[in-house]
Amino acid sequence: MHIRSAEFIQSATRPGNYPPEQGPEIAFAGRSNVGKSSLINNLVGRRKLVRTSRTPGRTQLLNFFRINDQFCMVDLPGYGFAKVPPEVKKAWGPMVHTYLAQRASLRGVVWLLDCRRVPNDEDLQLLDWLEELQIPTIPVITKIDKVKRSQRLKQLKPILATTGLPADAFSSFSALSGEGREDVWERIVEALGLDGEVGE
Repeated sequence: MHIRSAEFIQSATRPGNYPPEQGPEIAFAGRSNVGKSSLINNLVGRRKLVRTSRTPGRTQLLNFFRINDQFCMVDLPGYGFAKVPPEVKKAWGPMVHTYLAQRASLRGVVWLLDCRRVPNDEDLQLLDWLEELQIPTIPVITKIDKVKRSQRLKQLKPILATTGLPADAFSSFSALSGEGREDVWERIVEALGLDGEVGE
């Protein structure tokens, strides 16, 4: 994927302030500190397109980014961080579910899971929503560099058991080394329906 342009459009909380739908969208979702910002920045080759923070739970809005004037990436607010105020936690579900259910241009969701953590109730709730709404899902195991290659299958087994998904449903990714970048891009391009339209 050759990235010619990548720009922040706006943040939003509800349909009334989403940007106009101009082409397909791919969204990114996962618990706080799973590496969403790092993944998006790595994919588009921009270090600071999406703000990263050492403090989990900072992304509390839907953030829209326009890529190559062809499609949008949408960074959904992270979930599961204990220090986020209760009112913010309560708002997360309706905000995200409304976007997933009502955004006609949404073509798929990149669902991020930390390779060192077993998916929790909030992870599984999101997966349930995606299945219920029949939204194509791209599961990505992040921070794979934190685990030795010889231990990766062992780490993956409880994730497979908890989600009920097969191993080949997942892509593995490292923001540090870039491992898995092309695989994730291929699946995003397919979900967006841009095969044959995007220059390499």
